[in-house]
Amino acid sequence: MIKHIKPYYLNIMAVVVLTLGGIMLELLLPTLMANVVDIGIVNGDINYILKTGGLMLVFALAAIVLMTGVSFFASKTALGFGRDIRRSLFVNVENFSLQAFDKIGTASLITRSTNDVKQVQDVLNMILRMMTRAPLMLIGGIIMAVTREPGLSVVFLGALPLLAILIFIISRKAIPLFVSLQKKTDKLNLIVRENLTGVRVIRAFNNENHEKKRFDAANLDFRDTGIKVNKMMAVLFPVMMIVMNFTSVAIVWFGAVRIDQGIMQVGNLMAFLQYSMMILMSLIMLSFGFIMIPRAKASMDRINEVLKMENDITDTERPKNVQNGQGTVEFRDVTFRYAGAEKPVIKDISFKAKKGETTAIIGSTGSGKSTLIKLIPRFYDVEKGAVLVDGVDVRELPQETLRAKIGYVPQKASLFSGTVAENLRYGNEEASEEDMWKALDISQAAEFVRNKEEGIKLMIEQAGANLSGGQKQRLSIARALIRKPEIYLFDDSFSALDFKTDARLRAELSKETKDAAIILVAQRVSTVTDADQIIVLEEGEVAGIGTHQELLAENRIYQEIVSSQRAEGEGA
Repeated sequence: MIKHIKPYYLNIMAVVVLTLGGIMLELLLPTLMANVVDIGIVNGDINYILKTGGLMLVFALAAIVLMTGVSFFASKTALGFGRDIRRSLFVNVENFSLQAFDKIGTASLITRSTNDVKQVQDVLNMILRMMTRAPLMLIGGIIMAVTREPGLSVVFLGALPLLAILIFIISRKAIPLFVSLQKKTDKLNLIVRENLTGVRVIRAFNNENHEKKRFDAANLDFRDTGIKVNKMMAVLFPVMMIVMNFTSVAIVWFGAVRIDQGIMQVGNLMAFLQYSMMILMSLIMLSFGFIMIPRAKASMDRINEVLKMENDITDTERPKNVQNGQGTVEFRDVTFRYAGAEKPVIKDISFKAKKGETTAIIGSTGSGKSTLIKLIPRFYDVEKGAVLVDGVDVRELPQETLRAKIGYVPQKASLFSGTVAENLRYGNEEASEEDMWKALDISQAAEFVRNKEEGIKLMIEQAGANLSGGQKQRLSIARALIRKPEIYLFDDSFSALDFKTDARLRAELSKETKDAAIILVAQRVSTVTDADQIIVLEEGEVAGIGTHQELLAENRIYQEIVSSQRAEGEGA
C-alpha cells in the first residue's frame, strides 16, 4: 500500500516540517516562562517581563498557525489516500474472475472497501498529526529537561520503561481481537445484506423471528468481542494517568527539596514540570497510536489481500484477432471444476454452435447447464480442453474483444438503479431511442414500458425491485439485443415468462438473430423444440445431441424430461 502514499510525499514532508517548527516553538515556552520567573519577577524587571511575555505570545500564536497547517495537510493526505485505496479496490474487484468473488465473498468485499479503508484512513491521519508529533516532543522534552536539571530527570526517566511495557503487553493482546472484530463485521454485513435483499422471501415464510435471532447472535458476538477489546484499553489510560500524577508529585517533592537547598530555582522547577508533562503527554499520544494501529493493521492486511490477489483470468501477452461476422462457438473435450470441488461439474463436453443456428441445452437441475454457458465469455477458465470462438481459443483472445461479440442474458435478471434507457445502454452506449424501442418490441417489453407515463425514462429501483420477474427478464433480453452481438447466450432467460409471451418472444428473436449463433439454456421443452440442435446434459456429461424429434425417438433422458413436463401440464 506504500505506492498509494507516494503521491502525497510533499504533503507528508510539509507535515513533518511544520510539526518540527511547532514543537520547537512549544519547547521554548517553558524556558521563557522560567526566565520570566527567575529573572523578571525575582528582580522586579517589568520591561523584561513584558518583553519576554510578548515573545511567548508570538511563539504561541506561531505554533497554533503551524499546527493548523499540520492538520490541513494531514487531513488532505489521509482523505486522498482513502480515496485512492477505495478506487484501487474497486478497479481490482471489477477485474476479478467469478472464482475470486467466490473466494472472498460479496459481504467481505463491501466491508473491506468501506469499513477497513476508513480504519486505515483514520489511523494515517492520526499518525501524521499525533505519531509524528509525539516522538519529536518526547525527544525534545527529554533533551530540554535533562539540560535544565539532570539530577531531577531520574524521576520521570524511571517511569518511561513502565509505560512502554504496559503499552506493549496490551497491544500484543489486542491485535488478535481486532482481527476477529473485522471478521465479525463481515458476518454482520452478510446477514444485513441477505435480509435486505431477501425481505420478501423472509416475510412470505414468516421467518422474521428466525432472522432476528440470527442477527442478534451475530450482533451480540460482535459486541462481546468489542467489550473485550475496550476492557483492555480501559486499563491503559487510568494506569498512565496514575503514573503521570505520581511522577508530577515526585518532581514537585524533590524539586522543593532542591530549591530549599538552593540547588534549584523556582522558575526551573516550573519549566521542568512542564517538560515532564510534555514527555508524558507524548507517551499518551503514542499509546493512542498503539491502540489504533493494531486494528488498522488488521484492516490493512484484509485490504492488501484483495489488492495482491492475482486475477486467474488475464489476457495473454500475444492475443489473437478474429474476424467479425463469424459467430461460431465450439467446445472441444471441455472439463471444468470449481475451486475445491471433488469432481468436475462438466466433463468431456464437445459440440459446435454455428452462425444462424440455435443450440439449446437442457437437463436436470445441477447438470452443469449454466456453468457451460459461463465458460464462453470466459467468466471461468476450463480445466481441460478448449472453448473456441470463431476458431480461436477464448484464452488467446482479449477479454474485451471476446465479450464484445457476446450478448449475455443471465439466469437471474440483473438491473441497475436508473432509467430503462440507462439500463438498455449498458448493452450499447450509443444506442438511439429508436434502437431501444425496437429491442423492447422484440423482447415483448414495449407494452409495459409504454403503459408507464415516463416511458423509457421510467426509474428502476436497485436490482429492479419495482418490476416483476418477467419484466426484469424481458428488459435483460432487450439489453442484450441492443448490443447486436454475433453470439447470444440465454441462461434460462425465459423461465419467468408465460407460454404465450415466451412463444411470441422466440418468434421475434428468430427474425432478429438469424445471422447470429444462439445458445440457450432452458428448463421447458417447449422453449427448445424449434432449436437446430439440443444438447442433453446429465450429471455434467453429454447424454445426447440432436433435434427435438431425433431425441424424442432415441434418447431416454430426453424422453423422461418430455413425459414429466407433459404429465405436469395434464395435471395442471
